[in-house]
Amino acid sequence: MVTIGLIREGKIPADNRVALTPSQCRWLIKNNICNVVVEPSATRCFTDAEYTASGAQVTSNLEDCNLLLGIKEVPVQQLLPNKHYLFFSHTRKQQPYNQALMQAMVDKNITLTDYECLTHDDGQRIIGFGFFAGIVGAHNGMMCYGKRTNSFELERVHKVKDYRALIHTYFGLKLPPVKIAVTGSGRVAHGIIEIMNLMDVQEIEPDEYLQKQFAYPVYVHLKGSNLYRHKIFDKYIRDDFHANPSEYRCLFPQYLAETDILMNGIYWDKDVPRLFELTDLEQTQERIQTIADITDDAHGSVPINLGDATIEQPVYGVDRVNFARTEPYLQSSIDVMAVGNLPNELPRDASKFFGAQLIKYVLNDLLNGGSAITQRATILQQGKLTPPYAYLSDYAGLA
Repeated sequence: MVTIGLIREGKIPADNRVALTPSQCRWLIKNNICNVVVEPSATRCFTDAEYTASGAQVTSNLEDCNLLLGIKEVPVQQLLPNKHYLFFSHTRKQQPYNQALMQAMVDKNITLTDYECLTHDDGQRIIGFGFFAGIVGAHNGMMCYGKRTNSFELERVHKVKDYRALIHTYFGLKLPPVKIAVTGSGRVAHGIIEIMNLMDVQEIEPDEYLQKQFAYPVYVHLKGSNLYRHKIFDKYIRDDFHANPSEYRCLFPQYLAETDILMNGIYWDKDVPRLFELTDLEQTQERIQTIADITDDAHGSVPINLGDATIEQPVYGVDRVNFARTEPYLQSSIDVMAVGNLPNELPRDASKFFGAQLIKYVLNDLLNGGSAITQRATILQQGKLTPPYAYLSDYAGLA
C-alpha cells in the first residue's frame, strides 16, 4: 500500500497549515486507501497527538514514504533525494528567490508536483487556500478601515478559535455608509464576498456604484469583463485576454474616486495591466482610505503594495504624495493590508478545506499512477523538467 508523508514545514516563518487534517488521515487509513506518516512538528495547527489518535504514524523517518506533502517551499537542506514532493514551489514564474531550490531538486532527482499547477481542463485551479485568504483579507481590510476612522472595531482573526467563532463576532456590527470595490472572480473573490454578505454590505451594479451615493454600506463586484477592454476592439474576450493581456487596458481607474475601500482579489502577472497607476491616485480627491491587496503582488496590480506586512502587523501606510512607506492610519497616507500568508489566521479551517479538495480531485490519481491533471502539474520528473516546463531549463541549471 502507498504511504503518504506529511512533512514538517521548514520555511521561516513556519507555516502552520497542513495538506491533510487528522480526521482526513483517519478516513484514508480506515478505508485502506493509503498509510500516513507524519513528521513531528511543534508549529503545526494540529498537534502530533491528534495525528497519533487518527491512526497515523508520527515519526521523523520518512524513507518509506512514496509521496511527501507539504505546503510552502521545502528548505534545500531538508530535501530527501529521489522522492516525490507536492508543495507550493513558487518556481513556475522563474522566481529568483527559489532558483536554488529548483536546482537542488534537479540535483537530488526529485519529482515535483506543484499544487498551483493542478488545474481542470479549462485552466481553473483545483485546490488552494484562496477562499480563506479572501475571508481573512476582507476581515482585515474592514478592521483596518474601522480603526482608521474610529467608526467600528473588529477582533483580529487569529485570536478567535475558528471560522464559526469569527462569524459570531459580526453580530450587532453596524458599518458606516462605505463604498467597497471587490475585484476578481476566483476563490479569493468568493471569500471576500462571503464576508461582505456576513457584514450585511449590499451588492450594487457598476453603473450605480459610479453614479450614486448610499446611506448604507455597499460593494460592487468587478470581474474581468468589468475591468478590461481590448485597446483596439474595445471588447473583453476572456481567452484572448489571458493569452494577450498586454493588448488590453484596465477600466478600474474610473472607480477610484468612488471607492473608500478596495478589496483586491484579481489575478495578476507582469503582462496584465495594473488596476491603476500612481498618477490615477491624484484623481481620487483623497477618498480611498484602505486597500486590502489580498492577492498580494508587490508593485503588481496595486502599485502601492510595497511588499509584505505580517500577520502580527498587517497594515502599513503609503504617503499620498511621495508613495513612501509610513506608519498606518495617518491622514496623509493610504493604508495597505498586504500579507502573504493570510490563511494562517484560520489554519484549521483552511487546512480542512484544502485537504478535502486534495482527496476529492487529486489524491486518488497520484496513488494510482497519475492522470492528465497530475501530469500537467508535475514540473520535475526524477530531476528532469517535463515538456510543459522546458522553458525553465536555464532557471533549473539544465541548459
